[in-house]
Amino acid sequence: MFRPLLRTQVVVDIGVAVVLGGLIAVLSGSAIDGPVALLTVAGMTVALALRRLAPGLALAVAWATAVFQMATQQEPTIVDALAAGVVYTTSVYGSRRVRVLGLLSAVVGAVVAGVYMGVRIYGTPGIGGRPETLQESVYDGATWFVFTLAVLMLPWLAGLAVRARRSARMSREAQLLAERDAARADRAVAIEQERVRIARDMHDIVAHSLAVVIAQADGARYALRADPAIADEALGTIGTTARRALGDVRELLGALRHEQGTAPTPDVDDIERLVAQMRDVGLDVQVEREGDPSALPTTTQLAVYRIVQESLTNAYKHGAHGSPVRARLTYRPDTVEIDVVNRRSEDGRPGPGTGHGLVGMRERATMSGGSMTAGPRGADFAVAVRMPAQPSTGQMPRNRVPTEQEQSTR
Repeated sequence: MFRPLLRTQVVVDIGVAVVLGGLIAVLSGSAIDGPVALLTVAGMTVALALRRLAPGLALAVAWATAVFQMATQQEPTIVDALAAGVVYTTSVYGSRRVRVLGLLSAVVGAVVAGVYMGVRIYGTPGIGGRPETLQESVYDGATWFVFTLAVLMLPWLAGLAVRARRSARMSREAQLLAERDAARADRAVAIEQERVRIARDMHDIVAHSLAVVIAQADGARYALRADPAIADEALGTIGTTARRALGDVRELLGALRHEQGTAPTPDVDDIERLVAQMRDVGLDVQVEREGDPSALPTTTQLAVYRIVQESLTNAYKHGAHGSPVRARLTYRPDTVEIDVVNRRSEDGRPGPGTGHGLVGMRERATMSGGSMTAGPRGADFAVAVRMPAQPSTGQMPRNRVPTEQEQSTR
């Protein structure tokens, strides 16, 4: 019933009502004489003071005061105009029910005022000293009806317009807030996507290069005394791999520092170099190709390269040593298929990996609108990726945690 208002607002409403009620009592003079008329002024003053705090209660008080005024057969005075302020606040601040009651009060109040004044005037001396006839009383009642309806209806309509304008302003503010929140969310998503991309590229670069460096370093240590030439060749491979990885990392960091920077973007033609590098460290890689990849966009070629790179690195780190790795790349006009199969380690123990490589490959496939499956296939471990030749637009990769089976294998 009561609306939340500031203390200053309540004080102002009470002050305004008291001042207006006092002025009306003073200006009305002889029209307000005696306690009955003063009670009418007090009732309308209370209704006006409650207009914003409790519009429904203020309307009820105004009606009670009006009924009391008619029951005591008082003449209408300027104090009755305070009801217009009450009706106004019912349409501005009242609930839907109170707003409808305010409209009905304006119409019913006008009808009651017209009937009351018509009956009161009938038979009383009017202009010229003769009594008012029935026709004249009806005319006077109709005049009072129109006048009261205007006094009460116009404030109600004005309050409705103010309410609509305030609602429109609040809607605009809410829309602006929603757009600002949406912009912030878009920025947050873009930042998160960029972080995931950076982490994925960094993982692909560093993990592959370190795997090669570790393998060559171990081989060089064992071959140092037996065959220095082999050790020297291994050290050369370490230097070449490390320098290439350092260059890729520098390019990636340069893309972070400058908007116009270019991140490392290998393509399908670099798979030959990748396979040769893995063969140099002792991995038997057998590659089968079908189709022409020249029409693939840069993003798809990068995804193909990174998926093959991570698959071969995992096969080297976790697969059975000495067993061949079969990689099949199928380029069709609408799809690209990648299948990498290697023999699992015979001891069945999981490698030291964290599973981030599988997550990165799956994200790359999902980013392009494709899918990926990875897991044991008999005695082998198979990675199968299917993605469209032209990457889908407007899709966002969803991070997926690898299954326990995948984590135990990778």
